[in-house]
Amino acid sequence: MGALSHLKVLDLSRVLAGPWASQMLADLGAEVIKIERPDGGDDTRAWGPPFMPGADGESSGESAYFLCTNRGKQSVCVDLKSDEGQQTLRALARDCDVVLENFKVGDAARYGLDYASLAVLNPRLVYCSITGFGQTGPLRERPGYDFLMQAMGGLMSVTGQPDGSPGAEPMKVGVALTDVMTGLYAAVGILAALAERERSGHGQHVDLALLDVTAATLANQATNFLVGGVNPGRLGNTHPSIVPYQSFVARDGHLIVAVGNDAQFRRFVAVLECPELADDARFASNQLRVRHREQLIPLLQARMLLRDKADWLQRLAAAGVPAGPINSVAEVFAEPQIRAREMRVTVPHPLNPALELVGNPIKLSRTPVRYEAAPPLLGQHTQSVLAALAAARQSGEPVGAED
Repeated sequence: MGALSHLKVLDLSRVLAGPWASQMLADLGAEVIKIERPDGGDDTRAWGPPFMPGADGESSGESAYFLCTNRGKQSVCVDLKSDEGQQTLRALARDCDVVLENFKVGDAARYGLDYASLAVLNPRLVYCSITGFGQTGPLRERPGYDFLMQAMGGLMSVTGQPDGSPGAEPMKVGVALTDVMTGLYAAVGILAALAERERSGHGQHVDLALLDVTAATLANQATNFLVGGVNPGRLGNTHPSIVPYQSFVARDGHLIVAVGNDAQFRRFVAVLECPELADDARFASNQLRVRHREQLIPLLQARMLLRDKADWLQRLAAAGVPAGPINSVAEVFAEPQIRAREMRVTVPHPLNPALELVGNPIKLSRTPVRYEAAPPLLGQHTQSVLAALAAARQSGEPVGAED
């Protein structure tokens, strides 16, 4: 039994943030019913190449993008613009613990699928809305996209090479990080509402905004501004508050060093065979090193050019100095540590029994994550889910989310 195997989720969301949240719940054992349009389904089904190869080696038509965020779910095709489709979804919502949606503000109400409408049918329902700007505020009706939020939310202002450096410009993160983080915050919000329901017996509305999440995940950079009045800029691979905590160029390429305290700095410069820097009045503490980084970093960089990456990494590991390679994605999934932690898993798919996906990083001792089902084919479970719903109606069983 999974940790959430007692829960049923109706997922009306599409693309990434909402499906990321519902995949998390599915990994933890929840039954997730993913509603898709009959004419093509989730937008991301068409977002390729690449597409998963079938058992014969030819393209299956299933996009890698869709596969990354929809495992463990049942795909049900419903036309939510039709009266019949809306009635079906309301009936499903009465039998679920959670509804997850990412309609534009006001659109769910047009279909009678908003929180106010569904809470009348199922007062215990936890209803999570994900939008670009949230349910309130002057921008609430605008559509939101990850790239836009990384820009508006300040993330791009602190990402990229500093002004005056080659290639200097604000940069987005290399994955849709705002969408992913919003999905994670949504899962936390849903679980918090479910935990509170155990005491009150009532559900509630969880309101997530991509812009809010982007601002929240600025973390120490945001607090540097709010507390210290420091409006941070782009520092490339360096850290605003820790030195040296950055990439360096060795004789054959880049590596990173993450010196977190003065003792590590002393060991670091000993490995570089310039131990006198630890006693230099300019560099004796982290605060001083931050102040004098422009003098320190060229001295360290000159030493790093004397050896190859592998040599430095071996020496730094032996000295207890945090350092590592800058792996490509291919190198990440070739790492023995990644395999040992089951972050590369095989989840047999109807069109490819050897499908490999990224594992879930949550490790639970008694109710571990299970990969019960591959991302579904479009409409794969329509007949079985709707037949079960019809049977429950005919039998007179009480409909609603129960403990």
